[in-house]
Order: sequence, then structure tokens, then C-alpha cells
Amino acid sequence: MTKSQIAAALSALFITFTPAQAQQADPDTSITVFKTPWCGCCQLWADRMIEAGYTVRTRDMEDLSFVRQQGGISEDLQACHTAVIGGARRYVLEGHVPIEAVERLMSERPDIRGIAVPGMPTGSLGMGFDPGARYTVYAFTGATDAEPTVFLEMGQ
Repeated sequence: MTKSQIAAALSALFITFTPAQAQQADPDTSITVFKTPWCGCCQLWADRMIEAGYTVRTRDMEDLSFVRQQGGISEDLQACHTAVIGGARRYVLEGHVPIEAVERLMSERPDIRGIAVPGMPTGSLGMGFDPGARYTVYAFTGATDAEPTVFLEMGQ
């Protein structure tokens, strides 16, 4: 990854929208997705988010490790893509996070760093979506000594 790619990822991940950008899109419904260019399920997830009314930008990157490190995502929570949402308060979305969890996150605005669906659970959004699929959405703070907590149980 070049220095310019790192700088672009950091600015997209952690700066707030400028006033001109805020007029174009609501930061609370704007998502930036960092994904590898060869991952089709990541694009399916992004497409479903667009269908749900979100504005989505994708950034293809060969290596997501730097983005994950900056987002405070531990190895046990990692999946195939990382996204961010929100204006002044940025949240990280790791993996195939369901729309219900994103809506709850943005409605409640808890004091966490983000939410994650580890791995690539069959039936999750972008992975052959099945509303009855059972998997867990975890909340995390980004602190290295903090354990993730259950944010939402899907398929229950």
C-alpha cells in the first residue's frame, strides 16, 4: 500500500464531511466500504445497503489490515470488508452487518467504536441472504483489553 493510499483511507475513515459534502449526502446514511477488488460478496452487501436507502462509496484496496487497525477491529472480529458510517460520530461496520443492526446503531448511537459480523456467515446480508439465518452481531469499543459484546442476535 502506498503512502497516498494510506492517507486516502485514513481521511475517508476518520475525517468528518465538509459542508459541501454534507449538502450532497446525509452523513448518517452515507457509508464508505473498504474492500478487496476481487470480493463479490462485499459488493452484494453494498448493493443491498443502496437498495435500503444508504449512499454507498466503495474503495478497493489490496490490503485492509491498516484500515482494520485504525478502526480498532481485533482479529477475532474480522470479516471480508470494513465500512464506516456517520458524521461527527463515525462508526465502523465490519463484515456482513445486517440492515437492522445498522439502523439500531444509528438510532441508539451507543458509546462504542462499531459493530461486526465475524467471518462470512451463510445467510447474512451479501452471503445468500436468508432472514432466518442465525448469527451474532457484536459491538466493540476498539480497546485492546475490551471483549466484544452481543449487539444483536439474528434469526432468533
